[in-house]
Amino acid sequence: MNAETETDRDARKPPAGVAVVVIGYDDAAHVTDAVRSALAQGPAVREVVAVDDCSTDGSAGLLDRLAASEPRLRVIRRRANSGGCGTPRNTGLDAVTSPYVMFLDSDDVLPPGAVDALLEAAEGAHAEVAGGLCVRRELPSGREVPWEPRLYALHAVVPRPARRPRLVHDTLCVNKLYRTGFLRAHGIRFPEGRFPYEDVVFTARVLAAAPRIALVPDRVYVWHVRRSAGRLSISLDRSGVENWRARTEACRQAYEVLLGAGQKELARAVRAKFLDHDLRMYVRELGLRDAAYRRAWWELTRAHLAEYDADDWARNPAAPGRLVGRVVLASPEPCDLPRLRELAARPARLCPPYARAADGTPVWSDALPVSLEPLRARPVRALPLAVDAELRPCARGTRLRLRLRLRLRLRLHELYGRVAQAGPESVEAEWLHRDDGGVVVRDTAVPLAPCPSGSEPASTAGSEAVALAQGPEPAGRAGSRAVALARGAEPAGAVALGPCARGAEPAGTAGSVRGGAWSAEVAVDLAALSALGAGTWDLRLRIRFRDGVSRDVSAHALRGAGLLRRSAVPSVRHGVVLVQPYATHSGALALRVAPGVRGVLSVARARLRRLLH
Repeated sequence: MNAETETDRDARKPPAGVAVVVIGYDDAAHVTDAVRSALAQGPAVREVVAVDDCSTDGSAGLLDRLAASEPRLRVIRRRANSGGCGTPRNTGLDAVTSPYVMFLDSDDVLPPGAVDALLEAAEGAHAEVAGGLCVRRELPSGREVPWEPRLYALHAVVPRPARRPRLVHDTLCVNKLYRTGFLRAHGIRFPEGRFPYEDVVFTARVLAAAPRIALVPDRVYVWHVRRSAGRLSISLDRSGVENWRARTEACRQAYEVLLGAGQKELARAVRAKFLDHDLRMYVRELGLRDAAYRRAWWELTRAHLAEYDADDWARNPAAPGRLVGRVVLASPEPCDLPRLRELAARPARLCPPYARAADGTPVWSDALPVSLEPLRARPVRALPLAVDAELRPCARGTRLRLRLRLRLRLRLHELYGRVAQAGPESVEAEWLHRDDGGVVVRDTAVPLAPCPSGSEPASTAGSEAVALAQGPEPAGRAGSRAVALARGAEPAGAVALGPCARGAEPAGTAGSVRGGAWSAEVAVDLAALSALGAGTWDLRLRIRFRDGVSRDVSAHALRGAGLLRRSAVPSVRHGVVLVQPYATHSGALALRVAPGVRGVLSVARARLRRLLH
């Protein structure tokens, strides 16, 4: 009698089934696309439970008609709108009969193969939870940004969440597969009613139960971000201070859930994530709000941060989010918002002035002496370096051959002696296409020249005391995915700036830099940017130091006469190129380029839409 092998038994087992819970409210335009993306996953999806949260736009009728021809689809109509996402998800969770469950919002989709990838990972690792990569797709541009890509770079199995504290950063519930019995055994549910950021608390409850987790690098969820929609999603609508109140409450509950389960390290990680992600994101937007919002936001934030203990502040004390939090906590009223916005940027920029206490300790400002001493021990590759930038378009050449140029002036500030200690040598500028980060226009590295002592103070923004050493400029060539500004017969495409004060010693003079700044000028070929059509470009800089270490930074956009103004630059190829330098919400320099008649018309249409709305 032959013994039955494990392979034989597995071959006769029915395939594990997955239920996909789709929730929606008044989203007739998208809900059927979401449901079809779940059904299209194939036989691994045993059932799709669509929960309509008392829609009034005909969504339920569309789902009923789809269910008439699809036996795997079941439609549940709620009699009253819950006001949030948690209650309909709980309704769907109660109804599923499959061993595994996933969640899908009505305005998003599952990409092909998502369920198979997660199910295979969960089954293979005997995991209660499997997670994969979510991408945020900005519409209508189609630009995709991965969510927490570091977590999902490789296949991995995490025996206990405490071994991977970074898991608390991925608060989404929709890019994961859960064993249904695990959720029910531990009573894990979503907060009921109108509770924005319900998935933050749900994720904390999952992690508190210490599941075995499988991670895959596959794309398993497409999160559609429709900022121009008539009704923004709950998480995107941050215009009112109640949104911030809800976020702080969700983070507070997540901390308490994990601490109550004995997961102290994960609870600490939740607070660290709040400082590094949530706080920095909202600080970058404070300048867009009115005074009443800012005062209410400041009060709520200080109350939340007052709950933190010394251990929370002592961990990575020079991290930008912690510095921002300590400044907010130290001031009873909103203060220094432009400078806080720059520090909250990614990468962070600590802009001048750089104050010191009477004993020489670095502090935030004379009026608010929050210690910045931890910056002295932070590696230069992680320092919040500040680089000022001004961009002026110009055209060169003969009437028969005009060359389109952008002249980029850069000024790197000292930071309590750390920059001089590291010895900055060169800077490389690159422009990243806003809608497609894979398209890059870059220039070669340019020497950084020290500004001698006695030049204008480091805090002087937009000063015209910078003496420019003009040199030859490059010939540009556009490529497909990565565009390098190719060098022609001319020997160099960018030159170092001269001293920051006219009449001082030459820019190449060696020695200490007591003046506190270094400068450079980069000649960017506008033809390489305009060859790719109308688009927005973000500036990124890579500063290289004496020992080979480099630091990637963004640049602070200087304001002043002649700066950040739209220009029409003549072009042989396009006729005209509209160039608009501007400061982003975080104060970084970016550039809009619109070549030719079509580009001009697109700018005019966009401006007209803004005027009409």
